[in-house]
Amino acid sequence: MESQVRGGTRWKRFAVVMVPSVAATACIGVALAQGALAASFSVSGQSFKVKAKELNGTGFSQYGAIDEGYTLTGDKAHHPVAVSVFETARIENMCQSVVTPGIPFIGSVTLKLTAGESSDAKQQVTADNLYIDVADLGADAQFRNIDIGVAAGEISRGPGMKKSEIAQKKANPYGFAQQAESAKLTDVKQTAWATTAGTFTLPGLKMKLMTGSGPGKECY
Repeated sequence: MESQVRGGTRWKRFAVVMVPSVAATACIGVALAQGALAASFSVSGQSFKVKAKELNGTGFSQYGAIDEGYTLTGDKAHHPVAVSVFETARIENMCQSVVTPGIPFIGSVTLKLTAGESSDAKQQVTADNLYIDVADLGADAQFRNIDIGVAAGEISRGPGMKKSEIAQKKANPYGFAQQAESAKLTDVKQTAWATTAGTFTLPGLKMKLMTGSGPGKECY
């Protein structure tokens, strides 16, 4: 799955997951309860884990880029990523988790989010114009009408680079890319640095905060 230099500290930057503090996490919970995440969102600043039983996407493309962000101490950081782009995506049994370390008197805290656990496609997570900045990915993949070796700036399927000004600033338009009419990924496990989407629908959303990290608390 895979973007974006994100400035400022608006709450949308931390929407859904990947918040750098427990206080920000509480604000996200309120936003979710009020249905405030119907519009676009973006997350960055920390790596996070994503696990899914299956992802079905259309208008797929993928290209290399450099994420620019900040560490928890405020220092600038750069991360090479593979940006996975989907015009539409449907995700079954999605889990996302992020660990915030070094909280005084507590230690590490894991924020875990799950949604779309139903086998009914109508009750699964859906997104459009989805960009995922991936550092590591493991999955079984099936592509339809794949085109390997196209230049990143010449992607013609799905949103590609052309529909994201942020993506254009981060990636070389002459760099290597691939695209496909559709993609099916099963048993997905990935580490990512950022996610953006035009819309993101999360049926059966559950969010949980736990002290500590590792197996049983993170998604994997």
